[in-house]
Amino acid sequence: MVCIRRFVKFFAVILAGCIFFVSPAVAKLKPITSEEVMSAESSSESGGNAALNAMDENYETRWESSHKVDPAWLKINLKKKKEISSIKIVWEAASAKVYEIQVSKDGSDWKNVATVNDGAEGEERIIKFEPVKTKYVRIYGKERTTKWGYSIWEIIFNPEEEPEPPVLDIRNLPYMDPGLPIEKRVESLLGYMTFKEKVAELAGKDVMDGKTNKRLGIPPLLMCDGPHGIRMYGRATCFPSLIISAGWDEDLMRRAGVAIGREARAKGRNLVLGPCINIHRTPLGGRNFESLSEDPYLAGRMAVAYVNGVQSEKIGTSVKHFACNNQEWDRDKVSVEISERALREIYLPAFKSAVVESQATSIMGAYNKIGGDYCCENYHLLTDILKNDWGFKGFVVSDWGALHDTRKGAMAGCDLEMGGPGSCFIKPKFFPLVRKGKIPESVIDDKVRRILYVKFFLGLFDGVEKKYKGEANTKEHQDLVREIAENGIVLLKNKNDLLPLNMNNIKSIAVIGPNAIKFPVDGGGSSEVLTPYNIGPLEGLKNKCGKDIVIRYKEGSYSPSLSWVEAVASGKAPGNAEKIVIKCISENMAPGKGYSYVWFDNGSFEISSDEGKKVLETFSFEEGTSGWEKSGNASRIEVHSWHSYDGENSYGVGNDDGPENAGGFIFKKIEPGKIKKGELVTFRMWVQCERYYLGEASLKLEFLDSGDNLLTSYKSDIYSNRTKDNESMLKEAVQAAKKSDAAVIFAGFYKNLETEGADRKDMELPEGQDQLIEAVSNANKKTVVVLINGSPVDMRKWVDKVPAVVEALYPGQEGGNAIADILLGNMNPSGKLPFTFPKKLEDNPSYANYPGSGGKVHYNEDIFVGYRHYDTRNVEPLFPFGHGLSYTEFEYSNLEISPEEIKKGGTVTVSLDVENIGKREGKEVVQLYVQDVESSVERPVKELKGFRKINLKPGEKKKVRFELKEDALSFYDPAKKSWVAEPGGFKILIGSSSRDIRLKGGFSLLK
Repeated sequence: MVCIRRFVKFFAVILAGCIFFVSPAVAKLKPITSEEVMSAESSSESGGNAALNAMDENYETRWESSHKVDPAWLKINLKKKKEISSIKIVWEAASAKVYEIQVSKDGSDWKNVATVNDGAEGEERIIKFEPVKTKYVRIYGKERTTKWGYSIWEIIFNPEEEPEPPVLDIRNLPYMDPGLPIEKRVESLLGYMTFKEKVAELAGKDVMDGKTNKRLGIPPLLMCDGPHGIRMYGRATCFPSLIISAGWDEDLMRRAGVAIGREARAKGRNLVLGPCINIHRTPLGGRNFESLSEDPYLAGRMAVAYVNGVQSEKIGTSVKHFACNNQEWDRDKVSVEISERALREIYLPAFKSAVVESQATSIMGAYNKIGGDYCCENYHLLTDILKNDWGFKGFVVSDWGALHDTRKGAMAGCDLEMGGPGSCFIKPKFFPLVRKGKIPESVIDDKVRRILYVKFFLGLFDGVEKKYKGEANTKEHQDLVREIAENGIVLLKNKNDLLPLNMNNIKSIAVIGPNAIKFPVDGGGSSEVLTPYNIGPLEGLKNKCGKDIVIRYKEGSYSPSLSWVEAVASGKAPGNAEKIVIKCISENMAPGKGYSYVWFDNGSFEISSDEGKKVLETFSFEEGTSGWEKSGNASRIEVHSWHSYDGENSYGVGNDDGPENAGGFIFKKIEPGKIKKGELVTFRMWVQCERYYLGEASLKLEFLDSGDNLLTSYKSDIYSNRTKDNESMLKEAVQAAKKSDAAVIFAGFYKNLETEGADRKDMELPEGQDQLIEAVSNANKKTVVVLINGSPVDMRKWVDKVPAVVEALYPGQEGGNAIADILLGNMNPSGKLPFTFPKKLEDNPSYANYPGSGGKVHYNEDIFVGYRHYDTRNVEPLFPFGHGLSYTEFEYSNLEISPEEIKKGGTVTVSLDVENIGKREGKEVVQLYVQDVESSVERPVKELKGFRKINLKPGEKKKVRFELKEDALSFYDPAKKSWVAEPGGFKILIGSSSRDIRLKGGFSLLK
């Protein structure tokens, strides 16, 4: 799902209810149609949305005023005098909070006939007043509900009114009987709903909430982001993201789902937007960190476990993003050009598993297109496959703002538009299409059935919150986070058994690297979680080592993280000062060094004296209002505002124009009144920057007189706290490594480098980290590299020099403790890579066809994604899919396959023994791959079709069993539009990774 800060630009809150200015004597007058309208004009127009657009009876057009205009008006010339007694206004999201209906006989002398003081966004409202004859009518907006101008879909004079539905006593109606089957309850409720009430179910009330129907007692869907934790609603437990797949443990994933479901309940939510199960097509994918695997089988098993866990708590899931949302670059409009076979074999199986096996309550449509049709308007995807082939009973929800066309989306199978009141699935758009027969009302009914089915399934009508109790930030959840991380951390390399570090022989450890202390628990975007605490690696090692081992910490290179700095500028007000201008300027921004963000440490933008005796100014903060002005060469200023939902407000301003336009931001005072001469004024704010660069930004206070003439200014460098360059930091790290018995380097990324909305540019580590690893490993032969990241990195510069490499992925809020457990041997690593580490980016199968051009990206690698490509094309990976070492050894033996020949529809049983022949207790993931020996189509040399994670004590042996059915042998035949298992021989390959095959056998499928 897209980041909420972005879409607050497009959607506002819709408020229920209508106001009527009613007189009992008002007569019913004939509607006035657009054919009778001679002209319409307005005070201003924006984007070519002319005034007459609101009078053409076409709900696809609209009038929009220019932004930042108060008051604004729209005037209609009725051609001649007409009697009117009511006006129906269909507002878009940008509406008037306060407005008047005015009339005039000559267009100059205006009389007010009605006033509205509580206008709401997205509202369809009828304003009634005493009948009046007039030639001109004016909608006079006096106060906006949003930062934008005013926007109206349509205006109708003397509209036909829909009869008010009757008030019902719902307590004894059939749909309120929990003893009835859900299907009967749905049909009962549907029979009581008006067309308007049905359509109201198909669009959200605001960003995360659905609508409430008080008349019929229909509760709303209350959603939350949450692939690995509940976002936005206060502090919540941050569970590991991709690392949970690296554990290859379905039961652990199910338990995580249960915990996330309980956390959602504690936050008052009833539907979690997750899991994210898009396939890793390219190592550069911005959301790989929150997706589950490059392999559809592994992703499917993890998805089933997650959905089962969450929904066991009667919390819904929305499995995302359907489908082929495999890149963030141009995701809003890029068209994926893909074969039907690749779609069915690689990109859809995990979704199918979640739907067919776990009955996921909803599926979220992706932003991108497939074959030229947006995913939320793709009939083949949503209806042919999802609803018809798979028998999906739940509803399809659009990603936030991913729906573009009312009729196409409705007919394709999208059921719910989210992100606010929406612009497609609203009554003004639906009604004309249904009335003209372009959308059958049965289509609307089907959508409502699906949404109601989910609401009944989740127990929302039956007091479910009394039976299922929520809990957040509990000790149980914190312990689970640690267990997941410990089970998912992957030991990539361990030359000469350097790990675990022997605490009896090691008296000092150099802990080096920016990620040791500025610890990222997850990636960026809509999956970010506000955690109660974060245990970083440095803290985790200190917790374990205590006073027995000396720890020397050096950052080594500047962090790629968004690092906080407090910016303070102070100065005494000169005489005649009337205004203050506060600037955050970027005078020396170096090319390619990214951007800055600015946050204020108070919600009211207060500028106060040091003594805090009085507030000199409070900024009137509303996104894009006149309090914010451009400065310098900046071509774009972005302003963001969001709520933390725990009582704190956050505000931000960003200038992402980059090196060509290093002007910066400016905050200009709104008339504060006279400032006392000589008074010390201090302005404080917090700044985050992608990297530290000395002199990149400064904070200025400028004092102006009433004529905006500069009297004096005061400047403070924001990044003056940087006293060292990379070279000196590197030297300090090397010296610490030389003095220590071992060195551990924490390298990797942060949420501004792996995030929703942007792909990585390459596989390189951030600037300075490769050099840091090389230098430290030269200084200390016992160097361990721990990676904190969500997708592969290029290690060619140093991997052969470093004896031990650990992949920690994003291990959640207990990650530091889990990493320490692995490094020091308190836990035996058992994670396995859920994706392949290529040696270089060019080895990846998508390399030649990413990110696409001309609005299209061609999946020419077809079904050969991930290890299917590397193993079939004989491309040597750096670390193969399924790879992960242990501190002990496992021996595989006694492979048995029965029967040796099976008929169509039969089952093959595979068993083997696994023994721990080492000296430590440990867990092993046994992986089963299938190879079609002879096929009429090209197939991969192996495909994962089973795995088991088992725990073994030293000397212990266990038997592992698998059952394979016909679907494990099949490929998709587009010509037959079906799955095909061809008779002939099949090989069974049992291994510890896709490249470490220990046992082989075979069987035959008979004709």
